[in-house]
Order: sequence, then structure tokens, then C-alpha cells
Amino acid sequence: MAEEQFDRAVTDFIWNIVELHSQLEAIHKSWAQMLGMTEPQWLILMAIDELDRGRGVSGIAVANKLRIHAAFVTNQTKKLENMEFLTRVTSPDDARFLQISLTQKARAEITKLSEKREALYSTMFGGLDEESLDYLNRRLTSIAKNSRLASQKLNIGVL
Repeated sequence: MAEEQFDRAVTDFIWNIVELHSQLEAIHKSWAQMLGMTEPQWLILMAIDELDRGRGVSGIAVANKLRIHAAFVTNQTKKLENMEFLTRVTSPDDARFLQISLTQKARAEITKLSEKREALYSTMFGGLDEESLDYLNRRLTSIAKNSRLASQKLNIGVL
């Protein structure tokens, strides 16, 4: 009986994640449309905003954050640069790489959306305090790490 309950809890968890992913995808698509871009382009902007510590960020770091191919990031950042949302400059440390940063235009557009984002987050996370979110994030980080390991084991035939 305990194994059955565990299986049910795991199945419920997975379907909740599928639902959450679907809702987040729709939300990201809406944000992207407000800025006249695609959902992947919006996610690239958000990743750059998250990762950039004042010196720009590499396309590889963005690709790793989003778990997508670096060539796709390169292609999309060129488009975002043409739309004046990004600047791409040669890295002073290694001329083979570009450092990508948001432009003032991108920062202004993101700031314009911040009030809506705060309302959205308030709705999504209503009833959860900072401690609860921290606990949930720690558990999800652990599950994500374990799921990467499980996926690797599955791919090499260990599972």
C-alpha cells in the first residue's frame, strides 16, 4: 500500500509539473508578444538579465541556463541585437567569444512590465511566504539534480 501511495504521489507531482510548465510557457509567450518577440527570445533576454553581472554574459552561459543549443542562442541574439534589445561585444578575455548585454531599451521594456510581473507573481505564489518558497526551491533543486542523474543513467542503459 505504501508503494502504491508513493507511486500516486510521484505521478501527481509529475502531472503538476507538466501543468506548471504549460502555464509558464503561456505566460512567457504573453510577455514576449508584448515586446514583439518570440517566447525563446524572451527567455534569452531573461537569462541574460539573470546572468549578467555588469560585464556581459557568454552565449554558452545563456544556452546552459536555458538548456538549449548554443548555436540557437547565437542565431537569436543576432536577431535581438537587430531589434536593439542586446549588444554583443568581443570578450576582452578571449576574442573567440562575445559578451552579451541588455540594452537600455531592453531594460526600459522589462521595467515597464515589472508592475504586471509583480501582480502575476503575487497571484501565482499567493499564500506562500519567503520561507515556504525557499523550502520548495531547495526541494526542486534536489529533484532537478536527481532527475539529471536519472536521465543520464537511462541514456547509458543503467536503468
